Amino acid sequence: MTFQNTLEFAQSLDAQDSLSKYRSEFIFPQVNGKNVIYFTGNSLGLQPKRTKAYVDEVMNDWANLAVEGHFYANKPWWDYHERFAEPLGKIVGAKPSEVTVMNTLTVNLHLLMVSFYRPQGKRYKILCEAKAFPSDQYMIQSQVKHHGYAPNDAIVEIQRREGEHNVRHEDILAKIAEVGDELALVLIGGVNYYTGQVFDIEAITKAGHAVGAKVGWDLAHAAGNIKLELHNWNVDFAAWCSYKYMNSGPGNASGCFVHEKHHADKTLNRFAGWWGHNKERRFKMEPDFDPVQGANGWQISNLPVLSLAPYLASVEMFAEVGMEALIQKRNQITAYLEFILHEIDKQVDSTFEIITPANPTERASQLSVFLHGEGRTLFDYLMKNGVITDWREPNVIRLAPVPLYCSFEDMYHFGQILKQGIVSN
Repeated sequence: MTFQNTLEFAQSLDAQDSLSKYRSEFIFPQVNGKNVIYFTGNSLGLQPKRTKAYVDEVMNDWANLAVEGHFYANKPWWDYHERFAEPLGKIVGAKPSEVTVMNTLTVNLHLLMVSFYRPQGKRYKILCEAKAFPSDQYMIQSQVKHHGYAPNDAIVEIQRREGEHNVRHEDILAKIAEVGDELALVLIGGVNYYTGQVFDIEAITKAGHAVGAKVGWDLAHAAGNIKLELHNWNVDFAAWCSYKYMNSGPGNASGCFVHEKHHADKTLNRFAGWWGHNKERRFKMEPDFDPVQGANGWQISNLPVLSLAPYLASVEMFAEVGMEALIQKRNQITAYLEFILHEIDKQVDSTFEIITPANPTERASQLSVFLHGEGRTLFDYLMKNGVITDWREPNVIRLAPVPLYCSFEDMYHFGQILKQGIVSN
């Protein structure tokens, strides 16, 4: 398709968009009396209007049933989490038994590493990306220290080549082969938070297994954003947050994946708790832990139903839409945003460098833009004029055109505001 930088063309794309009706399902902040152009769904998704009804239902059941809500609520709290299994499985490409919800993202990665980072002899190293999200860096450092290793020895980081913004896929595979039988675990973010680069999860997982390592993924920026086939790709474990592309609310519950090949392995270490115990025998208060078969066996405490309610509202919306339709619009609207950026770059005395890969298979709903010659004042101008975006030092803005609620008209208006911001500064 040949794009045009006109309002009429953007509106024509919206008129053809089968997902445009979902825009009205979300609540937009207002700036200067207008809906904002919201580009930060990669940090916190907008609130779906249907969320309130899900939360109110739990509140009403608590008020009217108290403890009996565990069993007699419209959606009993006892098995509330089980409602996520099928729709979440479709989002991440897993069997229902392989997914669960619990805790928050970094907590879950720590708990999963109890099972899947088992250093022995010379096999003790962890491979990760350089400049991963800091939480992952801190987590991995603390894990290797816990096992008695020095981080600068046990952690192998995949570096970007000098002068390049993204990690080369062949460098990841080469490093895995190089570390070889010293490698205990590969743990990488499926989508790099800073650049928006999408990694080849299938190929990296296969390479890690080929040298005898376990392979896990932090899917914070991937779940609900890219096509995932965790079961078919033979991923050992993964975890993701729910508040970015899945719009469940700030700091909300995390999803987990554990491949079914590990479900019956009782030699795996895990930190146990009452809620992970055999569901049919849980109330017998038995002294010995008998884990639930499946990912639910990694749960520890009973679940915060008030937190799960917004997540369930969003997951059921995803079930209506389907990942195929989301990805189709994501590709088109991201490409249109890229076109708009290049068009504005031609019209102003500035230089934009999009550091997200140009190849559509290596990016998702994010363009990270290096604003050469521009500073924080441009970001402040955008914010004051109703463009909610994300600033990263030294002078990068991250733009996430989330397909559920961003419009092509948004992309056009953003370009005009960006142009005015550069000219006026």
